[in-house]
Amino acid sequence: MKQLVYGVAAMTLTAGAAAAQDEVTLQLQWVTQAQFAGYYVALENGYYDEEHLDVTIQPGGPDIAPPQVLAGGGADVMLNWMPSALAAREAGLPVVNIAQPFVRSGLMLSCWADTGITEPADLAGKTVAHWFFGNEYPFLSWMSQLGIPVDGSDGGVTLLQAGFNVDPLLQRQVDCISTMTYNEYWQIIDAGVTPEELVTFRYEDFGVATLEDGIWILEENLKNPAFVDKMVRFVRASMRGWAWAVENPDDAAKIVLDYDETGAQTEEHQLRMMGEIALLVAGGDGSLDRAAYERTVATLLAGGSDPVITAKPEGAWTSAITDEALTQ
Repeated sequence: MKQLVYGVAAMTLTAGAAAAQDEVTLQLQWVTQAQFAGYYVALENGYYDEEHLDVTIQPGGPDIAPPQVLAGGGADVMLNWMPSALAAREAGLPVVNIAQPFVRSGLMLSCWADTGITEPADLAGKTVAHWFFGNEYPFLSWMSQLGIPVDGSDGGVTLLQAGFNVDPLLQRQVDCISTMTYNEYWQIIDAGVTPEELVTFRYEDFGVATLEDGIWILEENLKNPAFVDKMVRFVRASMRGWAWAVENPDDAAKIVLDYDETGAQTEEHQLRMMGEIALLVAGGDGSLDRAAYERTVATLLAGGSDPVITAKPEGAWTSAITDEALTQ
């Protein structure tokens, strides 16, 4: 009888240990869409469960700044464009990049061709809509390098805040609007605008592309072995999700749709978006490319008297998480 009781107790303890999960809250850069497919796939396919993680994914939006959420304790980890994160770090929020799933930039500027804009210098005197809360930093850096002020003065750009849609462009409230290769550009096309009616400038083509959608935590948490271990498991499961999403883009897009509580996304748009997103993450394993990092920093430091950051960051990234996550 004692042996039986011991066996039952041992089984109960084992089951309890197996069921124990570490909680992780992830703050997204934007609303639920295929841009974040890897994380939803990892959630749906049980990759987080296999790593004993209970992951909550919090959607973002035009009025949500992930660094602020992280600083306020509303999330354990955030997705953020590197310009925004490095600017936040210089301003006193010690964020650190622990993984970089996106290896290419999808940022573009889409303008009406009939405005006479044919090259970036023609933006002087024009009105541009862009997302704020740190997302505008690549554009500000670009304009600063071109010597074009963004204060609405004569010969400068008048900068307005963009929201979820491209209505400001469609309604002719602005001459140009920031778009992503996988999202807003296609919203314009789906509205009945032809590619010939647009002039598009892709940041990659002008040497001002910066890294996007990195995984960031607060620096102080690197001193906590338990938190570091949790992040190793989180990154490992997330990159499994991204690998699966790239190999199964249509199924990944449908998983994202299942998690879209707003019902605002269409299957056609998400399928197309996932195809474009796959191009931005393909070939990466989550490790930060040092050359791409240095290029991003150089872009943010450039721009004369008004750079996005004023000094080369120190300690803004670590390979410790991916080194361990990718070797297991």
